[in-house]
Amino acid sequence: MNTVSLIGNLASEVELKQVGGDKQVARFLLAVDRPGKDAGADFVWVSTWEKQAELCARYLSKGKRVAIDGRLRSRSWEEEGKRRNAVEVVAVRVQFLSPPDGIAVAADVPFEGAAVA
Repeated sequence: MNTVSLIGNLASEVELKQVGGDKQVARFLLAVDRPGKDAGADFVWVSTWEKQAELCARYLSKGKRVAIDGRLRSRSWEEEGKRRNAVEVVAVRVQFLSPPDGIAVAADVPFEGAAVA
């Protein structure tokens, strides 16, 4: 089974591209905190397609918190005579966890129940 669930903050701006003339793909780098004494972060490339890609490009920016559900995809290519490999997450679901810009949220109130200012 190839399933991945991650929660993290965007470490890059969202890049939106047209592919094949009529499809859209958005790509961004996600920083996922490592728990425990190895504290730090892992950085994972995430891609999302079609309407979800458009929404990510429209509403997400560097620093925003998201939850991602998707699958791993590996790819390889030749670059300057060397074999390169990469693994990314293809998101099937992106949940926005940061409040939208311009909306005040009380510090002790969970986002779901927050009042809009």
